[in-house]
Amino acid sequence: MMRCTPERRIRAILPLIRLMQLRPPLRLANRYLQKNVAKMRPHMDVENQSTVINGVRCQWLIPPDGPEDRVLLYLHGGGFVFGLTPMHLKMAGGLALRMKARILMPDYRLAPEHPFPAAPDDCEKVYLWLLKQGIPAGNIVLAGDSAGGNLVLSLMMKVRDNGAALPAAAALLSPAVKLGGGTSRPEFRDPLLPPKAMQFYTRSYVGKHDPRDPLISPLYGDLRALPPLLIHAGEDEILCDDARQLAEKARAAGAEAKLEIFPRMWHVWQLFPALPQARQSLDAIAAFLKSHIGV
Repeated sequence: MMRCTPERRIRAILPLIRLMQLRPPLRLANRYLQKNVAKMRPHMDVENQSTVINGVRCQWLIPPDGPEDRVLLYLHGGGFVFGLTPMHLKMAGGLALRMKARILMPDYRLAPEHPFPAAPDDCEKVYLWLLKQGIPAGNIVLAGDSAGGNLVLSLMMKVRDNGAALPAAAALLSPAVKLGGGTSRPEFRDPLLPPKAMQFYTRSYVGKHDPRDPLISPLYGDLRALPPLLIHAGEDEILCDDARQLAEKARAAGAEAKLEIFPRMWHVWQLFPALPQARQSLDAIAAFLKSHIGV
């Protein structure tokens, strides 16, 4: 099949992105990201507001006429070591416009300076804060990409086990759900994620904890009683099989889990808005979340 021009152009830069992950200058990169995220406007029609919630830096993305009592809590990816990026803001801004809903994006603490459980603790603080503002759990949905997808699942398991109300639904974009136990495709060459970088991300985040802890590797956790899930993964990414296993396990536990594998796509391709497949995925995610929020 002939690939579209945006796909060819983006694929041409994937090897460079892959190479840059091998020795990432974390402190310099995250200082740059933090500086640019606060002043960025993801879309002309979406307002970006910086705030601090229970000690956690956050960004509000507010579309025109977005009701205050309906919120998408979006947990960004970045291997647990990179902070919120302008690319994530732009993608989430598109979701805000599609859903006509406010989006809250925590810039949670990062490894290796703050390994597990710092990131999930920060995300839980922000979710519980939303509930304390009087926003019904049925008016809150979650989404997250890569490491953020991991955090979405661990957050929901913590909330459930602690007796708090669960959100209405969750969308997972290329979720990293298994940090222990190796990959089911050791011979596969991921176009975006080099094995050494993945190992560094995992070591940095896991620290001295057991990588098979369900709150670190949600694939090993108890997925019963979770809200409806939408899982999107790329055919060309090494996490594709983990996404399949997650959907199967969630269904076996009685949860509603819809899985879609996008042909030829790589890890979190939704960050490249020029791709038709990115727009297709984001349209489906927005429709899914919007169908559950406030029901």
